[in-house]
Amino acid sequence: MVLGISWLMKLDTEVLTLLGHSFTVEELILLGGGIFLVYKAVTEIYKTTELREEAPEPTAATAGSMAGVIAQIVVVDMIFAIDSVLTAVGLTQEIWIIIVAMTIAIGVMMFFAEPLSRFIHEHPSLKMLALSFLVLVGVLLISDGFGEDINRSYVYFAILFSLGVEALNFRREANLRRQQAEKGPTGV
Repeated sequence: MVLGISWLMKLDTEVLTLLGHSFTVEELILLGGGIFLVYKAVTEIYKTTELREEAPEPTAATAGSMAGVIAQIVVVDMIFAIDSVLTAVGLTQEIWIIIVAMTIAIGVMMFFAEPLSRFIHEHPSLKMLALSFLVLVGVLLISDGFGEDINRSYVYFAILFSLGVEALNFRREANLRRQQAEKGPTGV
């Protein structure tokens, strides 16, 4: 998939002109991926901050069938896989880096999915931070789709700075818990 998207992004023939801007296949892919990322991240941020959980609505065709459930899982996995590839391609043009990073990420996810899920559930601010990063990357892809280049160093700095602040928050929480444990249950 990485190689396919990368190949499509090298197609520089103009295929659409809209509002005085000619778009290539690459720009349309970047624009579509960016809009998708921003939409999904903002929707999830809204659901998280407003404490709204969507209950999946069963459809007549897929509610009871195992094949329907599998088909839904495959479609959602494909959307997120394309989303991941677009994000990676938006951050770097070095294909070998993307392939190595995605291979490592898949391996890590396989082994640490359950502990990571628990950790994120215990620290909801990390989920919000990750969703905010997706909005940032989506805006970056949209900008690239319109032919405007934003220096990637700004994005990397913002991500590292935010992770540093979150690490300080974790440290503070750990110290508070330790301090409360030392005082004992009565606070003496």
